[in-house]
Amino acid sequence: MTNFLLRLFLGKNRDMEDPKIRERAGTLSGIVGIAVNLLLSAAKLTAGILSSSAAVIADAVNNMSDAGSSLISLVSFRISGKPADRKHPFGHARIEYIASMIVSFLILLVGTELLFDSFRTLFGLAEAETVEISLLTILILTGSILAKLWLALFYKKVGKLTDSSVIRAAAADSLSDCASTLAVLVSSIVIRYTGWVIVDAIVGLAVSALILIAGVRILNETKNSLLGEAPVDETVRAIEAIVAEYSEVIGVHDLLVHNYGPGHLFATFHAEVDGDGNIYHLHDVIDNLEREIHERLGILCTIHMDPIAVNDERTEALCRFAEECVATVDPKITIHDFRAVIGTTHTNLIFDIVLPYESPLTPDEVCEAIGKEVAARHPDYYCVITVDRG
Repeated sequence: MTNFLLRLFLGKNRDMEDPKIRERAGTLSGIVGIAVNLLLSAAKLTAGILSSSAAVIADAVNNMSDAGSSLISLVSFRISGKPADRKHPFGHARIEYIASMIVSFLILLVGTELLFDSFRTLFGLAEAETVEISLLTILILTGSILAKLWLALFYKKVGKLTDSSVIRAAAADSLSDCASTLAVLVSSIVIRYTGWVIVDAIVGLAVSALILIAGVRILNETKNSLLGEAPVDETVRAIEAIVAEYSEVIGVHDLLVHNYGPGHLFATFHAEVDGDGNIYHLHDVIDNLEREIHERLGILCTIHMDPIAVNDERTEALCRFAEECVATVDPKITIHDFRAVIGTTHTNLIFDIVLPYESPLTPDEVCEAIGKEVAARHPDYYCVITVDRG
C-alpha cells in the first residue's frame, strides 16, 4: 500500500534533492495522516460515547489531535519548499522543526488532559460513569491498532525518504498510539468480562503517560535541531574523505556544519596548505574542493586557507615543544594553526587549541596553565592562545 501511494504521488522520481518531489512526498504524508486519523477518531468517539468509556474517548481525542498534527505537517512542507528570499537567505526548511515542536505541544496537551481526567476518576474527584463495552468497541480498537501500525511504518518510510523531522515525529507518535490503544483494548476486554470499571481510569493514566513520554521525546529531538547539533560522524567522515583526495591540503581543523533544515547544509573549515606554495594554484585547489563537496554531498562549503610552515626545522621543534606543554596540562587537548614570532628578547608561540567539552577546566584556566608550563621551561617564551571547543 505504501509503495502504491508513493508511485501514485511521485511516479518513478524519488530524488528528494528536488524541492517539488520532496514537497509531494510531504503532501502525501499529510493527506494520509489526516484521512486515517479522522476516520479512527470518528469510529472511536462513537464507540466511546456508546460505551461511556473515558479511555476510549481519550484515545479518540488523541487521534483527532494527530489529524491536526498531520495538517500542521502538510502546511510546513508547503512552506519549507519555498525558495530562499531576501529575508530568509538560507531558505525556509527549518519551519519543519517548528512544526515538530507544535506537534509535540499538542501531544503533551492531550496527554495532560487525559492524565487529569483519569486521576479525578480514579480518586473519586469525578463521578465514574457505568462503562458498557460492546464487541463492536473491541473490534474498532483492534482495527485501530492495525491501522496505526501501518501508519507508523508508512511515516517511517516517508520520513527516511525525505529526512523530515516532522514526519519522523509522526512515526514515533503513531507507535506510541499503538501501545496506548492496546492498553485501552485490554482494559475494555477486562471491563466487559469482569465489570471492573476502575480499570478504565487506571488504563487512562497509563495511556496518558505513554502520550506524555512521546511528546517529551519529540520535543527534545526538535529542541536539539533548533539549538544546533554537532555534525554526525558520517558527514564529517565524508567531508574528510573528499579532502584527503587533494594532496595540496595537509590537514583540516575547525570543521563546522550548520543545518538549516533537510537538504540545507552549510559547512566551513580551515584547510592547512604549504605556506611556500603558489597562492593562485592553492586558491584554485580550494575552489575545486568546495565545488566537489557540494556536488557529491549537497553541502555548500566555505573553506579558509591556513598557510603553515613546511620543512622548517625551527618551527617544527617549537610546535613539538608546545604540544608537550599542552599534553602536560591535558593530554586530550590538541593544537593547530601553530606559528612562532622569534624576537631578540622573547619568542611568541601563537596557536589554537581544541578544548574538549567534557574538560573540567575553563578556557581561561587552560590558557593560564599552559602559559605557566611554557614559562617554567623557557621564561623567554610567551603564549598567545585561541581556544576552540570540540
